[in-house]
Amino acid sequence: MSETTHHEMWERLNLDLEAHDGLLEVLGKFYGDIYLSQDNRLKGMEYLDFVLSEVHGLRIKELQEAKEAGRKVIGTFCVFVPEEITLAADAIHVGLCAGAEAGSDLAEQLVPRNTCALIKSFIGFKMAKLCPYIESTDMIVGETTCDGKKKAYEAFNEIAPTYVMEVPQTKTESARALWRSEVVRYIKALEDLTGVTITAEKLAEGIRITNAKRKALQRLTALRAASPAPISGRDSLLINQISFYDDPVRFTAKINELCDELQERIGQGKGVAPADTPRLLLSGCPMAVPNWKLPFVVESSGAVIVGEESCIGTRNSRDLVDESANTLEGMIDAIADRYMKIDCACFTPNNERLENVTALAKSLKADGVIHYSLLFCQPYSHESLKVDKALQNAGIPMLSIETDYSMEDVAQLKTRVEAFVETLG
Repeated sequence: MSETTHHEMWERLNLDLEAHDGLLEVLGKFYGDIYLSQDNRLKGMEYLDFVLSEVHGLRIKELQEAKEAGRKVIGTFCVFVPEEITLAADAIHVGLCAGAEAGSDLAEQLVPRNTCALIKSFIGFKMAKLCPYIESTDMIVGETTCDGKKKAYEAFNEIAPTYVMEVPQTKTESARALWRSEVVRYIKALEDLTGVTITAEKLAEGIRITNAKRKALQRLTALRAASPAPISGRDSLLINQISFYDDPVRFTAKINELCDELQERIGQGKGVAPADTPRLLLSGCPMAVPNWKLPFVVESSGAVIVGEESCIGTRNSRDLVDESANTLEGMIDAIADRYMKIDCACFTPNNERLENVTALAKSLKADGVIHYSLLFCQPYSHESLKVDKALQNAGIPMLSIETDYSMEDVAQLKTRVEAFVETLG
């Protein structure tokens, strides 16, 4: 697809072409410095590099062609929106832009200045006309995973009509009943939008496709336990990020191919860093494309990242939907149960997350954990204290970091990370 054709498509989507070109130019250089400069990369990463290079190009073209064929595009901000159901309605499920400073000044017309960077980012991308995914969606789905998002969706709804799923804040029986009713309500909303009746057969296929993607990502996570680390944390993060944009069947096939290559590398005793390199687990807030700052800082400071305990990581792929049900009601129960296992910081209490972080750090043989919180993200900032205590009890050191999407604190972050890595050595 030529650059001219790209621009024609973006113009039809009413993007600000000049600002969008500037964004892509900056991100292209950023990507080259952070990703293409790495040594010992897997050949399978060429596919991910291509997808990222065309994430606003060929992938958007695929969405437009699907829309022309009568399919609907569902845009989401959170792993609580069930992809299985979207697929069962023959719709396309994509993540929306929310990982860079974009249109922040504009966003502050709708939300307070001290709102977290992720919220200001998705509002800013819309107001600055920079996100072709938002402009390609037929339905945007939000969720009540924090007070900041909950209130922001009220404002966002004025400029981009947004359907909101209510996520309960506890894991009691009544909370589970509430969540199941929200799953049923989402099914009805999709049926109304698409004109497709979601049957047991269609939902079973949606569950199968989504579980297959999760299994590929689980396989990747398990292989990262090898020493020396067979893949960089930056590349693994990129894989998880692209899982929210790419066609799920194609993505699953490509990641299984990459895992085959990883197994060969592990069998040869090869890695991306020496075996004695300190191994770190990232934990906390999600890192949406193109939020690559902290992983770059960490892996430029003498360490290697071996896992991500976040929504762009194991929180998204750890649990499967039980495929044993053969009725629509049974499948809805299975989906509701699977999503209630998510250990988001919105829940209180959230003790299972403490257990999951500790178990993941041990299984990946991490020497330490870096807990990452976006500035003004109250849920994860609060939980960093509890996670630190749980890890201390398990004898695992932790460094807590709060930051945003700007590059102003990179030198300060590097100094702190280098000091932490030195203590591990």
